Amino acid sequence: MQRKNSLLKKNLFSPYQDFLFCLATFAIKLQPKGKYSIGIRLKLYFWRIMGLFEPFICICSDGFAGDTCNLTETGPCSPNPCKNDGTCEVIASSRRGDVFSEYICKCPSGFEGVHCQTNVNDCAMEPCKNGGTCRDLDGDYTCNCPSPYVGKQCQLRCISLLGMEGGAISESQIYSSSVHYGVLGLQRWGPELARLNNQGIVNAWTSAAHDRNPWIEINMQKKMRLTGIITQGASRMGAAEYIKNFKVASSLDGISYITYKAEGQRRDKVFVGNSDNDSTKTNLFDPPIVAQYIRIVPVVCRRACTLRMELVGCEIHGCTEALGMKSRLISDEQLSASSSFRTWAIDAFTWHPQFARLDKMGKTNAWSPAHNNRSEWIQVDLERTKRITGIITQGAKDFGVVQFVSEFKVAYSDDGKSWTVVKEENTDNEKIFQGNIDNNTHKKNIFEPPFYARYVKIIPWEWHERITLRLELLGCDD
Repeated sequence: MQRKNSLLKKNLFSPYQDFLFCLATFAIKLQPKGKYSIGIRLKLYFWRIMGLFEPFICICSDGFAGDTCNLTETGPCSPNPCKNDGTCEVIASSRRGDVFSEYICKCPSGFEGVHCQTNVNDCAMEPCKNGGTCRDLDGDYTCNCPSPYVGKQCQLRCISLLGMEGGAISESQIYSSSVHYGVLGLQRWGPELARLNNQGIVNAWTSAAHDRNPWIEINMQKKMRLTGIITQGASRMGAAEYIKNFKVASSLDGISYITYKAEGQRRDKVFVGNSDNDSTKTNLFDPPIVAQYIRIVPVVCRRACTLRMELVGCEIHGCTEALGMKSRLISDEQLSASSSFRTWAIDAFTWHPQFARLDKMGKTNAWSPAHNNRSEWIQVDLERTKRITGIITQGAKDFGVVQFVSEFKVAYSDDGKSWTVVKEENTDNEKIFQGNIDNNTHKKNIFEPPFYARYVKIIPWEWHERITLRLELLGCDD
């Protein structure tokens, strides 16, 4: 033992001296007697020349570790034996020989094995829904979702109408390469008229007759996910006009545009448009378009390039589904309010909270409280916690009188008792949302960041004539 220690000291302090003797001595000492012959010395010498061994090897005494025994040993978890960011936990401090065995590795999602060394096939459980295609990653997976589905597992439908028909997209957001003027210049077929199902004698956009490269464009004001478009022609002077085929271009900055191509194709995709002046035609973008500016470029037109349209899509995060006010998935029993107004004090003309549904028709077709003050409110019980990402509001008329909420606050709760008012981002100031400017157009507000709640309360802050409100909540179950 004394001779072995002296050899260790000799070769640790002078690792390049008598290298063969150092390694060969270790080998002979550590293996059964007679296991190796003198030939091992030649092999070790050859390996040293080939660079397969470091110049020296240190066998550390208890309490020390490292290549040169320069580190203090702190236990089986230092250094961490777990791979792929696994967490090492000591379950006993005992040693067996010079090997620690009493620890476990807690593996992050996507990895398994004693040391988290094995990448799990995350696609084996088929996590992608609605026809999505799964691709396994290192400790994770990604789903390639068919339009109009989005989300981690393609579980969200990105099919909100973005506001051409409802008016959430304002006139100032729509422009075109040219405009047709009819009837001696008295009729202006401007881009702001290109709204799906727009009515009237002049009810669509038409490009000028001399425009050889016409287009119409919508500025969404921020980056959006677009999954489709609905197009419609119109009738001018009794003759049907519409776009038979068109291309779609998009841009993030309004300067550099990319023409849409089908996945895996090099040529620009030409979409099939309308075949008459009044029916609608829906085209989906698969994959979706992510852009702020969307431009429709007519390719083939009938008589003139005339268009009414709606864009389909959602916010980038994808969680902007209508939660059920308009569709009545939210029942009457889930709606409550501080009070309800009665026109001429007649019960039949009561403006109940269950009437506060987006686009509701009728004589009393919205909610209106008994008093015009800031203590009034309307509340929606979603019955379970959901992710709330936005709201669409709308006013109404009471026997010809235009009424709407121009400003409001939003509060939310998990139990209907303790409420939190939505605040300006990164401040403690309660946020005042901009509401409507007339009785019928939609006004969309997005909650950034979104919030999670079962109960949502709308608190009117400013109004025109009388507090009057129709609404839709946006969000998802995620």
